[in-house]
Amino acid sequence: MAELLAVCRVHVLHPDAGTVGVTAIDKRPVDGRVKVRPLGLYADVQADRANHGGRDQAVYAYAQEDADFWSAELGREVTPGLFGENLRTRGLDVNHAVIGERWRVGTALLEVTQPRVPCQTFGRRLGEQRWVRRFTQANRTGAYLRVIENGEIGAGDTVEVVQKPAHGVTVADWFAGRYGVARGEGPTTGVVPERAADLAPVVGDAATLVPDEKGAPDPDTLEALAQRLLNAHAAGDIRLSVDMLRRTEQAAGRAVVD
Repeated sequence: MAELLAVCRVHVLHPDAGTVGVTAIDKRPVDGRVKVRPLGLYADVQADRANHGGRDQAVYAYAQEDADFWSAELGREVTPGLFGENLRTRGLDVNHAVIGERWRVGTALLEVTQPRVPCQTFGRRLGEQRWVRRFTQANRTGAYLRVIENGEIGAGDTVEVVQKPAHGVTVADWFAGRYGVARGEGPTTGVVPERAADLAPVVGDAATLVPDEKGAPDPDTLEALAQRLLNAHAAGDIRLSVDMLRRTEQAAGRAVVD
């Protein structure tokens, strides 16, 4: 059974070189139970609200299995909250969660909406060379979730997948199709392939990347993924986030953006 290892929220705001001037990426575990509401955890904040937070990105989950991968890669422990996540899970393949999948965590009901796309604030947080590129190529993004039912959560709670949409498009599928990186086959894979795109961040803190021609997304594959998601959205099986709806509509028209 999957479990929640830690619940993390902002510890302190730090000065940041980005356009906002501060960042709330410093999340750390808290004791006891935490209320979860439509905009996220009680007492948590986002500094750059144009690119983070909101109802479709209310909660960010990252798996311990992926943190262990990065601990080995970086030679240091990736402690809960280091990546800015709210939930650190174990026993759940977060990257291969189906978009629209629902989790029961404590008394809250959460729904997977989209992958995390790394930004320059994240790069500055880690202080690792070419971090945005490395994180992208590994396709270990974790997942954003919206809150379907308010509740309370705490470390030690089980994480139960209670609904899985039939369209089958996972967080990793979409990220791989859009950015031209390896899909990966499970929570313990993800070694960066030599043929992966040499991705570089665009100006500013926006979570935007440009793949080079060798690693550019296959428009046919991306279009097929987008169409499956749009069909499920139109049928009422899932509700795409505003960002995902825009991107899937563009991809379905072969207009691969960003």
